Amino acid sequence: MSPVIADGREVQYREKNTLFDYADSLDVRVPTSCGRTGECHECIVEIRNGMNSLNLITDQEKFLRGNYRLACRTTLEDSRATVEFATLRRQPRILSKSIQRKIKLEPRVTRDSDNVIADGQVIDKYRGGIFGIAGDIGTTTVVLNLVDLESGEIIQTSSFENPQRFGGGDVMNRISYDGGVFQGELKQVMLSSINFEIGAMTRNPDRKSLRRRCIYDVVLVGNTTMRDLLFGIDVQSVGQKPYKSLIQTEFENKTRESTAVECSASNMGLRVHPDAKVYSGPLVGSHVGTDVAADMLAIGMDTAKSPRMLVDIGTNTEVVIGDSSGMVTASCPAGPAFEGGEVTYGMPGYDGAVEAVSIREGKVNLSTIGDADVEGICGSGLVDLLSELRRTEAMDELGKYSNDSNQFAFAPDHEMYLYRSDISALAQAKSANYSGQFIAMRHFGKSIEDLETLYLAGGFANYINADNAKSIGFIADFPTEKISKVGNASLEGATIMLKSVSSRISIEQLVRKVEHIELETTPDFFDIFVEGCMFKPMPREIF
Repeated sequence: MSPVIADGREVQYREKNTLFDYADSLDVRVPTSCGRTGECHECIVEIRNGMNSLNLITDQEKFLRGNYRLACRTTLEDSRATVEFATLRRQPRILSKSIQRKIKLEPRVTRDSDNVIADGQVIDKYRGGIFGIAGDIGTTTVVLNLVDLESGEIIQTSSFENPQRFGGGDVMNRISYDGGVFQGELKQVMLSSINFEIGAMTRNPDRKSLRRRCIYDVVLVGNTTMRDLLFGIDVQSVGQKPYKSLIQTEFENKTRESTAVECSASNMGLRVHPDAKVYSGPLVGSHVGTDVAADMLAIGMDTAKSPRMLVDIGTNTEVVIGDSSGMVTASCPAGPAFEGGEVTYGMPGYDGAVEAVSIREGKVNLSTIGDADVEGICGSGLVDLLSELRRTEAMDELGKYSNDSNQFAFAPDHEMYLYRSDISALAQAKSANYSGQFIAMRHFGKSIEDLETLYLAGGFANYINADNAKSIGFIADFPTEKISKVGNASLEGATIMLKSVSSRISIEQLVRKVEHIELETTPDFFDIFVEGCMFKPMPREIF
């Protein structure tokens, strides 16, 4: 009999076992809230190998696309086949370091003697603590902070893989999915995952007062699509020109005062105190969402007197250039190539991912996250690999191998290769980043020398080698001393909004000073994109 492999761990085939049963036997955590009846849709797993050896798709699974199944509905039909699956709740490497901005603690929810007060109203009796959740809802990864609102202390940071991947790897595919017959599934699976994570975070034996019902305020930020999906807002308009949220259109039509949104936790379905509010900051414009507004807060864009540049790198990269007097912004649909998608051996930043690469005298030297055995290569490793292939002239600036090969063995002992098709996908993802930065700088009218700092935000950006990223044109060719990695600035900004009511007002006012650029309507966009596909530095003079 062949083995079943769950999250890299192996167990032998057992007749009539579901994938959930195999996960149980290996102590692999799979979420569920329906008693494994297939109703909650929380136990989604990705089938890595052996899809054809499984039972037919059940009625409860018809909302899934591609190689995804519900663990509780799936069994093996062929005991001789090896089946490998991965949960969608793998824990990515948490980026614990980020820029930290000192602010005055003025939360929305406070204590008055034995009462908990929110917006001047008593909402509960004091039960030993007042807590809040701040979260960055990314296309690939979700990160949450649990915050003590009486002291401002961050008690715990937790992350998990975005479970919406069955709807597509990027926002456009998820918009398309949500416009179909399974509208609402993406919202529900995200809510279930956040609720599951909050439950885990509140099981703290050292804090007896820490319970779900003692979480009284929540701030969640994300790009426009992620934010609107979570709040149950129809996202179809975000996927069509002029790529605007219904909320943004209402704001422009003066039927609402801000693009920030808020609702009660009970109405959303978030399992915290039912009278808690769930707030998401304002949109910056089109695809540039509340996560970038949070970035802007974190780096002090609201008080900046000299122009600076922010690049939040991800599946959808955003660029902001300016200061408190005015800014321009652009959104770059880079896709998932640098985050584990579209590359044969690509993977997110989990243990075993190659995160750094150097080539010396023809020998490839690797380091992996957690010093674990090589399982694939993540974004920072891909940036290094591409840069080293160029430096050693093993690859030309067009991405063609010098020996006319179709592949390069970056981990020969594991028979892992970077193929020409992988390089093509990476070139286009890189060019999206290149084009957004180039066009935004040109539109703002300032060259690299005129800008104070290049802030690189996001978990991926924190781990890349900036010199290698510059050498292939992934980021603008700033002097290294002017580049500042600010980590998960979106999470920091969301935490600032959670801690300070006045910061919410400040950022809602600041985003009104931002001019949004539509990259694809730029007359020479295609020429710039083609140039950006080449693996060479971005020119410093862009006018």
